[in-house]
Amino acid sequence: MKEDFLKYQTQTTAHPLAMEVSHAKGSYIYDTSGNAHLDFVAGVSACGLGHCHPKIVKAVQKQAETYMHVMVYGEYIQQPAVAYTKLLAALLPESLETTYLVNSGTEAIEGAMKLARRATGRSEIIAAHHAYHGNTMGSLSIMGYEERKRAFRPLLPDISFIHFNAEIELSKITKKTAAVVLETIQGGAGFIVPRSGYLKKVRERCTKVGALLILDEIQPGFGRTGKLFAFEHYHCIPDILVMGKGMASGLPVGAFTASNALMKGLQDNPKLGHITTFGGNPVIAAACLATLKELTESDLIPQTLEKEKLFKKLLQHKHIKEIRGKGLMLALILEDAHIANHLVLEAAKDKLILFWLLFEPKAVRISPPLTISNDEIKKGCQVILDLLDKYGQKDVN
Repeated sequence: MKEDFLKYQTQTTAHPLAMEVSHAKGSYIYDTSGNAHLDFVAGVSACGLGHCHPKIVKAVQKQAETYMHVMVYGEYIQQPAVAYTKLLAALLPESLETTYLVNSGTEAIEGAMKLARRATGRSEIIAAHHAYHGNTMGSLSIMGYEERKRAFRPLLPDISFIHFNAEIELSKITKKTAAVVLETIQGGAGFIVPRSGYLKKVRERCTKVGALLILDEIQPGFGRTGKLFAFEHYHCIPDILVMGKGMASGLPVGAFTASNALMKGLQDNPKLGHITTFGGNPVIAAACLATLKELTESDLIPQTLEKEKLFKKLLQHKHIKEIRGKGLMLALILEDAHIANHLVLEAAKDKLILFWLLFEPKAVRISPPLTISNDEIKKGCQVILDLLDKYGQKDVN
């Protein structure tokens, strides 16, 4: 199967990890040889409830037997999408009341940018250096990493950048700015959290000049940081909230949420301001609803902060210089990129799944399912420590 995989399915790197997957359950992915691999990545933060959570599987099966795709987004009333968006609104600040369901996080970013330009009549979009918001052309335009986007220029015009956590640069947000788009916690840059009330100050500046604030919660959202959404930690309510990844326990989805008045801007002048065939798909929406109920009706979200403490207590080693992030969105910052590569690749041989971050070569991602047990955390951390010990012995020899 590996030969067919390399020949018939497009690759995005020259050396994919290429595990042949048999099945997955809970915190483990099983290969076709019957080996269980402890998952510290969760599909890059997508499988917040682990693999094949029984409540999600049941919801998907039930909806698939009832109806699947019936009409393009927004025309027919479909119970799973209505129930989901209503529950989401009840859990969010009052101003975030109406949700547009789409197919991915990057599409949600596209829709949010369009909505901001439509609402303000302005064109300038400000993003952060080392930001990552997806790979479609609009999202790529606000990626703060030139090396990754140079080959695809020209991109969207009127894009400017500021440095995350640099309060001194907030004066760049002016009455020409349609929106500021920020990750609540920077992901690809190395899981960098906002400091010293930074997001609150961005919020105040946007309000002052009439720009909209778009917060990208695609990665930290849905309980990963110890709150349903990370912005709740930082006393900053966005005008448009963007989400994805953990929404549907591993199924493809994204959404953006704003006030009802703001969202009406996509209805007229022009009509069909943003359209999508499969957005709000009832099977996906059923998975979203079951996921959200499980997260909010259990103690999984507050547990994340306790599990963060356990990771930080266990992962103390001379090669680990820092652990960034919040909750179960953590990044080990190693001494150099060579050690990071060693750890990811050798851990795979020891049946522990780790992964890299996009723009920080010294970082190793730890974003396991929120359902991971303390014993599984201890087991995986011991593998990490043993591998780092071996790396040190290799250096001495």
